[in-house]
Amino acid sequence: MGFLHKQLDNVVEWEETDPNVIFHKWDNTEIKKGSKLIIRPGQDAIFYYNGRIEGVFRDEGRFDIESDIIPFLSTLKGFKFGFDSALRAEVLFINTKEFIMQWGTQNPVNIPAPNMPGGMPIRANGTATIKVQDDEELIAKVAGVKNEFTVSDVRERIITLLNPLLMKHISSEGKDMFNLQASAIQIGNGIREDLDMETLKMGITVCSFSVNSFSYPQEVQNMINKNATINMMGDVSKYQQVAMAESMEHGGNSSAGSNAAGMAGSMAGMMMGMQMAKEMVNNMNGNSQAPANGAATGAATGAGPKFCPECGTPTNGAKFCPECGTKLV
Repeated sequence: MGFLHKQLDNVVEWEETDPNVIFHKWDNTEIKKGSKLIIRPGQDAIFYYNGRIEGVFRDEGRFDIESDIIPFLSTLKGFKFGFDSALRAEVLFINTKEFIMQWGTQNPVNIPAPNMPGGMPIRANGTATIKVQDDEELIAKVAGVKNEFTVSDVRERIITLLNPLLMKHISSEGKDMFNLQASAIQIGNGIREDLDMETLKMGITVCSFSVNSFSYPQEVQNMINKNATINMMGDVSKYQQVAMAESMEHGGNSSAGSNAAGMAGSMAGMMMGMQMAKEMVNNMNGNSQAPANGAATGAATGAGPKFCPECGTPTNGAKFCPECGTKLV
């Protein structure tokens, strides 16, 4: 058991079990003679001694610490392992891959809007990608206080900055307050630039920032939906039909206060019925006048009518009806 423990102590490595960890501190500060360093793809290994960075190693592979690493450490390059001595230094691992992060506003952002003194409360959510830009800056800000640094830590920092940035970029000129999704790319790019300036202070860069959706108060969303419906229809008669359907629905679902809805439904129904009746009368008149018009046209031109005035059978230019024998010319 003691031999196995010694073998484990002789390997300095980070096996990534959590894909959301950005920074990890090796859990042992004693590096013994014969120890090996393993750097996996997407990792940087940093040797940290007495509060300062001694060396940063970015090439993946397996290295002998005594012969491959120590000669490149700034103040420890002359260190020699003795019979029972060990190098007391920290090894910090950085995950250099890009991380995808989900974000969302914790509280509504009150955006200034016409006729709304308190502003319009809007929520938003989306995704962002981040990665380590500066190993040394991250170590300087994090190594002294944490053994690990995760995507959640970055998300907390970003969320505290989101509300004022959303207000800034939504309120800028040219934004349609009731169709913010049309400006989502522009808003996201502006926020990314501002966020990047802040996160770089801890060695993290924001590679991308996108807004997936904006959420309005329910009453505002209902108004937007109804306005979009009317614009899509663009037909008063169709709007009357929708209004009647809505009025009937509201009238059926409520017992008190339904008189107004019932009256609106009745008026819409009467208007719709009158329109339908008018269309039916016009159609009937058109059908009933067709034979007479055909006969009159035939008489005026000297040719037989296209339909028999008695039975309505097509004549095909004949002088007598092939069905009832009526003379046509």
